[in-house]
Amino acid sequence: MMKSFFIGNLEVKLPIVQGGMGVGVSLSGLASAVANEGGVGVISCAGLGLIHKGHGDFLQNCIWGLQEELRIAREKTTGIIGVNIMVALSNFADMARTAIAEKADIIFAGAGLPLDLPLYKTADSETKLVPIVSSARAAKVICEKWYLNYNYLPDAIVVEGPKAGGHLGFKKDQIFNESFSLEEILPGVIEIANSYKEIKQIPVIAAGGISTGSDISRLINLGVSGVQMGSIFVTTYECDAADAFKQAYISAKKEDIQIINSPVGMPGRAINSAFMERVCAGLETPKNCPVHCIKTCDYTKSPYCIIRALYNAYKGDMQKGYTFAGANAYLAKKISSVKEIVSILKAEFNVANA
Repeated sequence: MMKSFFIGNLEVKLPIVQGGMGVGVSLSGLASAVANEGGVGVISCAGLGLIHKGHGDFLQNCIWGLQEELRIAREKTTGIIGVNIMVALSNFADMARTAIAEKADIIFAGAGLPLDLPLYKTADSETKLVPIVSSARAAKVICEKWYLNYNYLPDAIVVEGPKAGGHLGFKKDQIFNESFSLEEILPGVIEIANSYKEIKQIPVIAAGGISTGSDISRLINLGVSGVQMGSIFVTTYECDAADAFKQAYISAKKEDIQIINSPVGMPGRAINSAFMERVCAGLETPKNCPVHCIKTCDYTKSPYCIIRALYNAYKGDMQKGYTFAGANAYLAKKISSVKEIVSILKAEFNVANA
C-alpha cells in the first residue's frame, strides 16, 4: 500500500501532489477532488485575474480570485489544499501574501528561484513553503539563502524532471539528454535535503512524466517521499478546464507533444495545434500587453501572448489557444473521475510492489 508522508505537520495520506496547472486548469474543482482522495490538491494562481473579473484591475482580480478559489475548495474538502505560484509572475509577492493570509496549506513556487518566499510569512503563519527545482544546485542555493536570510528551510522540495508539462527548468539541449533525466538529478536533491536532517526533515517529491502506479513505486524506491502528477488529472470530470481542452489530450498522439518557446523565457512542453502552427509562422505576434502577467515578457519580442492563449484554451477555444502537457499526456484515452484515476494508480502500485 502507498504510505503517507509529512510536509511539516501535514500528513499527506496519499503520496501524490496534484501539479498546479494554469490558466484555469487546476482550480478549486480539481484541487478539492484530489484532496478528498488524501493527496495534495493545488490551485494555480496563473491567470486568476482573467477568470475572476469585476473586482478592479487584473492584479486586484487575481487577489480576489485566489481568495474565492480557496474559499470554494474549503467548502468541498477538509483535505490539504496548496497554491502554485510561478516566480515569473509579475504579482508573485501579492499572490504569496494572499495565500498566506488566506491560510493556504502549502505554497509551491517554481518557474524561477523563489529566493525571497519566506519573506512573506507572518509570525502566525502555518503555510508550508515548497520550492520546485530542476537541479541539486538550485535546491542548494534555495536552502542556503533561506536559512541564511530567514532562518527557514523548505518544508519539502519538488524536483521536476524534463518530461514535465508546461515550463521547464532546462535548456533545450538538456531536455532529451539522459544526463538530466529525473532519475539522474534526484539523488543530488535528496542529498541536499538530507544534509539538513539534523535541523529539519525535508521530504523530496519527484515530478515530471509520472503517469502510472509503477512509476510512483519506482521513484519511492529511489528515495522520494511522494510524487507530483499533473497531466493525468487533466482528463477528469473534476478538472476545471473546458471539455475541448481535455479532448486535446485524448486526441493527442505521442508525436503531437512538442517543445515550444514561451514568452516566460523558458522552453515549454505542449500539444501541437493549429494555433502553435500560426505562432511558428509568425502570425500570432501580440500588438500590445493586456495585463503584464509575466515579469520577463516583452510583448514586442514575444511570438504570442501566453495569457491570452492559455485563457482561450481553458475556455475551450482551441483555435486561439493551446494546451501545455507532460511527455506522457498522449496516454489519456477517456474522461474519468479523480477517484477512478487514484484507484487505478493504487492498483498499479500494489502490483509493482507484489
